[in-house]
Amino acid sequence: MNDQRPVLGITMGDPASIGPEVAVKALAREEIYTICRPLIVGDAKVIADAIRFCGLDIKVNAVKSVEKAVFLFGQIDVYDLNNVKLETLKKGEMSAAAGDVAFKTVVETIRLAMGGQVDGTVTGPINKESIQMAGHRFSGHTEIYAHYTDTKKYAMLLVENDLRVIHVSTHVSLREACDLVKKDRILDTIELMHGACRRLGIASPKIAVAGLNPHASDGGLFGWEEKNEIIPAIEEALSRGYQVEGPIPADTLFPKAIGGSYDGCVVMYHDQGHIPFKMVGFSWDSETKKMNSVKGVNMTLGLPIIRTSVDHGTAMEIAGKGIASPDAMILAIEYAVRLFKNKV
Repeated sequence: MNDQRPVLGITMGDPASIGPEVAVKALAREEIYTICRPLIVGDAKVIADAIRFCGLDIKVNAVKSVEKAVFLFGQIDVYDLNNVKLETLKKGEMSAAAGDVAFKTVVETIRLAMGGQVDGTVTGPINKESIQMAGHRFSGHTEIYAHYTDTKKYAMLLVENDLRVIHVSTHVSLREACDLVKKDRILDTIELMHGACRRLGIASPKIAVAGLNPHASDGGLFGWEEKNEIIPAIEEALSRGYQVEGPIPADTLFPKAIGGSYDGCVVMYHDQGHIPFKMVGFSWDSETKKMNSVKGVNMTLGLPIIRTSVDHGTAMEIAGKGIASPDAMILAIEYAVRLFKNKV
């Protein structure tokens, strides 16, 4: 009988970060193995060390090919790149060496997916400064994936329960983000959101589009982008049969979205979407001075392969301490499986 569970390539992220920790903690859950066949891509020594300082009773099965993986709970399969000198790795510190490892791990995972050796990819956190220190001129995972899959139209989607947020622009300056608010780009983003909702099981998604300016410009008092770019994009989307509403001021849109009024939210720039999203998904404990839970999944839409990710950073300040939450990694794995089952 053929095994219907998808093979997922899971990157360990930056080796000096909490990436390896959240990966091994997620794979310490037996239920993960009931829905997929997980394969960590990275350095087996780093993964073994993460298992050690997390106090987990799990073994490492280092392999050089996907075919050698056994996918059994209790031993983590690691597609071993063997490119980390553990004795010189300093947890919690940015470095060109760690950035280079993180970058090459992502590229190798993309290669495995593009070659059909894994059915989907899940990424751990990388440190953008370390990536830059290593000489790789990418601003994040989204741009790396777009480049190595030769994808021109793509977008970042954030998901936490029923809140789904997609961005017209992401890792650019605020000044450049304003310049990218153009009709065609907004329309492409609406279409990507519609397709993503359908793939997540929503038959007839209702999509809200945020304005760029305060109060969505109040009829042109505070800017021209709504009238000249956003409204024409919405009108075009409506003419194509999409259920779209807007432009809506972001401070009105998100309370309604969290209340269930919309299936998807299209926002104009990075922080317009990320701040309210993380207010919902992240839980800070003021007494312990740490996050109780860090939830939320990041997906890249428009790619020829599946890519989901944790929606949190490298948390260098707690790396190696064994206290990082695996919640977002578990959700990212679950959503990768969901996308695989609903692939078109």
